[in-house]
Amino acid sequence: MPTKLDHNILAAAIEGFEAQKTRLDAQIAEIRQLMTGGKAETAATPEPGRKRRKMSAAGRKRIAEAQRKRWAEAKKQSGATPQASKPEAQKPKRKLSAAGRKRIIEATKKRWALVRAAAAKSA
Repeated sequence: MPTKLDHNILAAAIEGFEAQKTRLDAQIAEIRQLMTGGKAETAATPEPGRKRRKMSAAGRKRIAEAQRKRWAEAKKQSGATPQASKPEAQKPKRKLSAAGRKRIIEATKKRWALVRAAAAKSA
C-alpha cells in the first residue's frame, strides 16, 4: 500500500535532512581543519544579512527640518489651536458636596461591616 505524502510530512523530511546536512558540514569542516591546521569553515557559508545604510548627520538634519516645515504648514492650514477645537458650550465640572461625600463614606463603612460580619460567620 503506497504511503500518501502530504505537505506536513514533506516539510518534516526537509527539516530532518537539513539538520543532517548541517551536522555533516560541521564534521567536514573539523576534518579540513585537522588536515590544513587552519581555521574551520563550514562548506555552506550562511548568506550575509542585508547591510544597513548609514546616514550622515547633515542628512538627518535636512530630514528633520523638512518634517518640521511640513508640520508647521499643516498646523497653519488647519488654523485650529487645541483650545479652539473644543466645543463652545462645555458643561462645568461637577463637584462633590461635603454632605454627599459623607453619605458615600457612611455607605462604604456599612457595606464593609456587613462583609466582615459575613466573613466572621463563615470562619
